[in-house]
Amino acid sequence: MGMSLIEKIQELQTVNTLSKHEQLVTGIINAIDDKVLARGSQLPSINVMVKELGYARKTIVKAYEELKTRGIVESKQFKGYYIRTEETNLVMKVALLMYAFHSFQETFYNTFRDQLGENVQVDVFFHHNNPVIFETILSNVDKKYGMYVVAPIQDKASVALLKRFPADKLLIVDRYVNLGPGYSFIAQEFQQNTEKSLQKLLPEIRKYQELVLFYRDDADYPLGVKNGFLAFAKQQGLQARIEKAYKLGSLQKGTIYLCIDDTNLFKVVKDCRKGGLTMGKEVGIISHNESLLKEIVGEGITTISSDFGEMATLAAHFVNQRQPVQKIIDTHLIKRKSV
Repeated sequence: MGMSLIEKIQELQTVNTLSKHEQLVTGIINAIDDKVLARGSQLPSINVMVKELGYARKTIVKAYEELKTRGIVESKQFKGYYIRTEETNLVMKVALLMYAFHSFQETFYNTFRDQLGENVQVDVFFHHNNPVIFETILSNVDKKYGMYVVAPIQDKASVALLKRFPADKLLIVDRYVNLGPGYSFIAQEFQQNTEKSLQKLLPEIRKYQELVLFYRDDADYPLGVKNGFLAFAKQQGLQARIEKAYKLGSLQKGTIYLCIDDTNLFKVVKDCRKGGLTMGKEVGIISHNESLLKEIVGEGITTISSDFGEMATLAAHFVNQRQPVQKIIDTHLIKRKSV
């Protein structure tokens, strides 16, 4: 088998347009396509390839690593390189690690998937803001993918885990964590943007006697939203409080509710309808994360949201072009009749 593969590579040495690196990559792919190599086959060691072909070690390593990035080859510690799949048309294998499949993250995934093109395989994982699950997933995907797109947990332990990954293969999305100057991110900023958005709504908010935020410290809610909410209320001298979740039947007239989670949002809307209360007059509602549904619920729900389609498009560009990016996505206030 080894010589047959070597011959496949040597066949390409007369092709003047191919570099030695390209001869290796194309030769191995041809060997797979011609059934010389099958899934699970071990590639010759670097030393054997150097001896048989006379190419530099770094050239062979670079070729093997490119095939790893494409998802065609995998490496096993202390054992060598193996054929992972016979689907040689795969250009890239991407691990996408998200919080959960919320509607706005579905928007991110669909746009990201569409923008990447057909020859990219995306495997999706969810950590639900659970540090144990987060660490387990990262350990399981390490060195098995060409690129990693991760919505991180915002703590020191997660930073340490993420810094194990090469900066040119890792993109942080959604929440920001500081991994150092060499790492790429496309993230939201929550505290200042929450304050700014609420400031724009101040005339409407002042129609109500109390401002309530639903926030759980043990959920995947951004801490910046809570801090921005408290800072805004203090600055404006507003009566404000934080509740863990909305309880059906507890709706209060003269209250404006800020909902991060759609479950709380729809419970408030349900009680408004049940009690015959008008959103935007007797009860106010502000929701995080824009979706099509929020355009049509009632006469429209006011939202504070980033553009997840834009975030996904930029993320796909990073994967396809391998160009570093460090960007905080703009937050948009969409004012509707719910306030």
